[in-house]
Amino acid sequence: MSVTLTENAAKHVAGYIARRGRGLGLRVGVKTTGCSGLAYKLEFADAANPEDQLFESHGVKVLVDPKSLAYLAGTELDYQREGLNEGFKFVNPNEKDRCGCGESFHV
Repeated sequence: MSVTLTENAAKHVAGYIARRGRGLGLRVGVKTTGCSGLAYKLEFADAANPEDQLFESHGVKVLVDPKSLAYLAGTELDYQREGLNEGFKFVNPNEKDRCGCGESFHV
């Protein structure tokens, strides 16, 4: 299963990479932290690592390490603006629960 971006998220990432002047795509992963155990991490990737799984959504490359893919398979990443707040939203079918502050999750 892949990790995908909505059209809105892809536009946001592509725009950021264009303003940056370099970049291969978006690296998506998880790290161990928080009260629920796992947290999402995002960073712009300038190169792929040999073990990365590479997906493409709406013309934007998404890179995921194999360890994170076990937790992220089937996830769709959206970019939303709500009033003065904006940011990425993970729609992860593997997620069982989130902590109260919304910073971490578990599967």
